[in-house]
Amino acid sequence: MGGAGILLLLLLLLPEVRMGVSWRPPKGKCPLSCSCSKDSALCEGSPDLPENFSPTLLSLSLVRTGATQVKTGSFLRVPSLHLLLLTFNSFSVIEDDAFAGLSHLQYLFIEDNEIGSISKNALRGLRSLSHLSLANNHLETLPRFLFRGLETLTHVDLRGNPFQCDCRVLWLLQWMPSVNASVGTGACAGPTTLAHMQLRHLDPKMFKCRAIELSQFQTVGESALGVEPFSYQGEPHVVLAQPFAGRCLILTWDYSLQCFRAEEELSAPSVVSCKPLVLGLRLFVLAARLWGGSQLWSRPSPGLRLAPTQALAPKRLLRPNDAELLWLDGQPCFLVVDASKAGSTTLLCRDGPGFYPRQSLHAWHRDTDAEVLELDGRPHLLLASASQRPVLFHWLGGRFERRTDIPEAEDVYATRHFQANRDVFLCLTRYIGDSMVMRWDGSMFRLLQQLPSRGAHVFQPLLIAKDQLAILGSDFAFSQVFHLDPDKGLLEPLQELGPPALVAPRGFAHITLAGRHFLFAACFKGPTQIYQLHELDLSA
Repeated sequence: MGGAGILLLLLLLLPEVRMGVSWRPPKGKCPLSCSCSKDSALCEGSPDLPENFSPTLLSLSLVRTGATQVKTGSFLRVPSLHLLLLTFNSFSVIEDDAFAGLSHLQYLFIEDNEIGSISKNALRGLRSLSHLSLANNHLETLPRFLFRGLETLTHVDLRGNPFQCDCRVLWLLQWMPSVNASVGTGACAGPTTLAHMQLRHLDPKMFKCRAIELSQFQTVGESALGVEPFSYQGEPHVVLAQPFAGRCLILTWDYSLQCFRAEEELSAPSVVSCKPLVLGLRLFVLAARLWGGSQLWSRPSPGLRLAPTQALAPKRLLRPNDAELLWLDGQPCFLVVDASKAGSTTLLCRDGPGFYPRQSLHAWHRDTDAEVLELDGRPHLLLASASQRPVLFHWLGGRFERRTDIPEAEDVYATRHFQANRDVFLCLTRYIGDSMVMRWDGSMFRLLQQLPSRGAHVFQPLLIAKDQLAILGSDFAFSQVFHLDPDKGLLEPLQELGPPALVAPRGFAHITLAGRHFLFAACFKGPTQIYQLHELDLSA
């Protein structure tokens, strides 16, 4: 409602003013600079908000007052008001509970003032309000829940305000269709791409108002080359490969201290990978070691400690660099990647009480990393090596056979994959040059995206809750956290993690505990870092 409409409404509601009646309430009940009738008052040019009104006043109009804010409880002395008009004043702020006590107020017009801020509880208690106007002020946004409890509203006028149409107006767009009220919103003043567009024409789906952030939670002493999550007896665990400490360290959650603590450690000098496997009540841990031979540890049942049970292929595993767990034809297997010039990557599958070599792969190529994935409904294996492009194998006839290699992918140190929208993607880590994201097209992986990387040993995707992330580590600079944009299908920068906490990361792992999400970062030149993921609402 504009100024002319308000004046007409005042003339209808204030018959004494219309008829020229100059009746005044008893002395002291009509402040100076005000004209009063039996039920109404009109005040203009007052240096502050007048106070001495009759408690039975029904209509109050304040015009061109000098007050700069409407404070809490400004109208407690006029509880019977049905109409309140504030126009052409110097107000810039309206505080919480500014209209407290006005439970009978039906018409509230706050127009053509200097208001740039209104508190979220400013309208609290106006349970009879039917008409509200905040037109022609300086409001760039409105606080969420401003209209909470105002179920009687039938008309709202927000026109003439320079609204910034960003995440802060999302709640308003979602609120408008949910109420039985006529809402005049006006046009956007910004950002530039939305300037002059009517608010009522905006699609709430166009606003991306949810964000995530990683914050440091805990530090675990000693450097590590790898981190692996697993669940045992319904509880999440993590095992760290700590070569300088010479152990596989198993962590669990301490419910009393609300942090992660060491549960058990396995002696494993020069260990490069600790790979867990849970079979019912039994827990296995493969400790792949550079020297002294790789070992298999096992725990037959809960309550017992892990103990070494088998030396794994001592004549084949010469210089392990990575280990992966995979299931083939219903049986668990370990793949140990060998980086020695005279060695070969070895597949070990369960046979009776232990794990024994089933196939040697890719001899003489100094493999650095393996990734197990499923393509076309069959197990596949991707091997990265220091001597050639990554090679893709598929499981055929009880063994892995070479299928293809990956073009345009030289000097790849490691590979990791993820799935999104039924597509399979690869993250290829390059120490020098650009790391890459590729997508499977049904016959091979093709380049999708390149990301600058210097000194990277890990480019790892992680699905945390409903967010597909990927972290590109760096030995020389900040590590980059990316978030997959579902619309573009590309990784977009999200956050940087870096020194002094995160130094030379080598692996990441995610676990969920009681609705909380934790990210573990194994660091080669510093202690393992634990981060907690927080969800941010940018529309708040």
